[in-house]
Amino acid sequence: MRFSVSTLFSNPLTRRSAAFGLGLAAALMLSSGPFAGSAQAAPKTEFKVAWSIYVGWMPWGYAADHGIVKKWADKYGLKIDVVQFNDYVESINQYTAGAFDALTVTNMDALSVPAAGGVDTTAVIMGDFSNGNDAVILKSKDSLASIKGQKVNLVEFSVSHYLLARALESVKLTERDVKVVNTSDADMVAAYKTKAVTAVVTWNPLVSEILAEKSAKNVFDSSKIPGEIMDLMVANTQTLNDNPDFGKALAGIWYETAALMTAESEAGKAARTAMGKASGTDLSGFEAQLKATRLFATAPEAVSFVKSAAVGTTMDRVRKFLFDKKLLGESAKSADFIGIALADGKVLGDAKNVKLRFIDTYMAMAADGKL
Repeated sequence: MRFSVSTLFSNPLTRRSAAFGLGLAAALMLSSGPFAGSAQAAPKTEFKVAWSIYVGWMPWGYAADHGIVKKWADKYGLKIDVVQFNDYVESINQYTAGAFDALTVTNMDALSVPAAGGVDTTAVIMGDFSNGNDAVILKSKDSLASIKGQKVNLVEFSVSHYLLARALESVKLTERDVKVVNTSDADMVAAYKTKAVTAVVTWNPLVSEILAEKSAKNVFDSSKIPGEIMDLMVANTQTLNDNPDFGKALAGIWYETAALMTAESEAGKAARTAMGKASGTDLSGFEAQLKATRLFATAPEAVSFVKSAAVGTTMDRVRKFLFDKKLLGESAKSADFIGIALADGKVLGDAKNVKLRFIDTYMAMAADGKL
């Protein structure tokens, strides 16, 4: 039986395109009056969670469809409405405007949209990081250095743009050595098949489809920068602080579902099959994407990662990239404008303007069996 699941919007965009939503998100936020992130009312019992299609986020939809969300919500006397968006950008805009309490989002997009828009946001669950799902692909060239002088088709200001920057660094090139051509993810496969396009940067399942072409060569992918493209479940910080049971429920939902989806059993296979079908592929296609994903299926490994120095190193790179692209807001005079609180207690940037927080609180409760 389906539990409180709505599917909104019919124009599919992926988790990777959120930078374009910043202006709209700010407009929505300002037009909504007091928004999530300012003073909250007393503790509440009903919550809305927005999620969108991506291999690492499929557990949220599955959990809603198969009673796991209801189980954990009931445990804490809550109602949790899990809403699927086909338009990832719109999900972020709606969260930023205060229409949702929690959201599946990448680390980069959490900083560039809600945090840059003034919404204090906390990463409750470190779900996974891309470990090959994102790639730089050249046509008939197997050396990354061959990208110099080429036009590169990608979704501008997305994590593909970030991946390109990191790839270029690895061969001592910069963005000045190439020409970025902004291309919708919906058009990427067709664009690659044209004679004029010789280089693309994109993500799965598009990567797999393009690499099926004999001319396509994967010259750099996210496995070369492990841990840098993170997939999170975030929540409005004030809402979370006022309602810790909501955080506990989110952790319970995630780890129960992740354990099921990774199980080498008929039930695990059935879960992966269902998730694959829901994401537009089959079991083998879904499992191939999982292999290119570092999934944090257990709480101890998630806690270890979120408390590691790697998160701070990555977020330092990400904030500098976003500032360089003018995506931290008009008021940002440097990458330090927005404070990022790390789980190890350190703060990047302005400690008086912290708008993005990494914590291990609820993951640690799960690890300790205290949910």
